[in-house]
Amino acid sequence: MEDFTANASSASQSSDALATFYRLVPQASQPVPADPAAGGTLPLRAYRYCEPIRLASQLGWYVFPPLDFSLMWDGTQIHWTYDGAADWMPLDSAQYPKFSAEFDANCPPDIKGYAPPFLASVLQPGVLQIWSGLIVRTAPDWCLLIREPANIPNTQHIQGFEGVVETDRWFGPLFTNIRLTKTDTVVSFKRDHPLFTIQPLHRSQLDTKLNRNTNKVGSMAEMTAQDWADYKATIVDRVGENRVPGDYAKTSRKRMKSDKRED
Repeated sequence: MEDFTANASSASQSSDALATFYRLVPQASQPVPADPAAGGTLPLRAYRYCEPIRLASQLGWYVFPPLDFSLMWDGTQIHWTYDGAADWMPLDSAQYPKFSAEFDANCPPDIKGYAPPFLASVLQPGVLQIWSGLIVRTAPDWCLLIREPANIPNTQHIQGFEGVVETDRWFGPLFTNIRLTKTDTVVSFKRDHPLFTIQPLHRSQLDTKLNRNTNKVGSMAEMTAQDWADYKATIVDRVGENRVPGDYAKTSRKRMKSDKRED
């Protein structure tokens, strides 16, 4: 399986960058572009021939936890531990180990004591926030969609919440919210496995008018001759002797290359 962090770049900052990542926790990994092979977890056939899965897998960046740690929920209280901790600890709000002093030593005097928590439980049972150790700033009018990594197998005992953050205006910790879904079960997180994915989203796409700007065809009787011709070209003309494995993927990739040349 591919090392998810292998594509990390140390390139210099660009003034026209879509996103700038600030590492506050020194041990935190910088985000890396999402992988079309989902870190080598996709079946080879899906990677070669299923362009929708490949494209979805490569959108955005992977974000990683800043250390290996484990959680356990007893139905009332969340507990956590990490390598080097003496025992399991009840979780209310927890700082990254030894980070508070480092934060205070580097920040302006009027910000001392305001280090972001690494873990923080919330009011809902089994729900907590996990900080990546990073802050992110995006270009004007660009937001970030935070979600679970696409097509990467994850433990079945957690559920990630999705959220959109206006990171061109809100300069704060880059974190995710998760829910533990099974009690009395250890759930472990690793520094080399993506915790969540962030995907750029233009502010214009947040306008709810877009959701209402649709047409609806109520039955097959209302479909036009062109609709049926398009269906035939997409489905009927691609079966049997006419079927070419991966034809959709090849056509899509050629079109994307052509669009890049035109840009």
